[in-house]
Amino acid sequence: MTRNSNRWWLYVKIAAYILIPLVLLILPADFFDEGRSICLSVLLLGEQCYACGLTRALQHLIHFEFVEAYYYNVLAFIVFPAFAWYWWKWFWADWKQLRALTNAGMEQEV
Repeated sequence: MTRNSNRWWLYVKIAAYILIPLVLLILPADFFDEGRSICLSVLLLGEQCYACGLTRALQHLIHFEFVEAYYYNVLAFIVFPAFAWYWWKWFWADWKQLRALTNAGMEQEV
């Protein structure tokens, strides 16, 4: 990838890192509560897996509805901190890479 296309890709990724959590916070906590399951375990085998209800639990957890989150999947209390840490780690790595590309581009212009 060229430096310019890599820079634009980093802009897209950083925008996604910021916008996805904001959209999830704007959506109501019960947004994913209704509807058909998309879990392959449920669709193919008719059995719930350990991750069933995790999306709904995480949505309630980010809205500080802890009882509902526990009801849908108790693993959300383990998954959410780990996922948030990785989300931050990936964001920070891409941010530093974008700053390095931007600084390198500014040095070349001078």
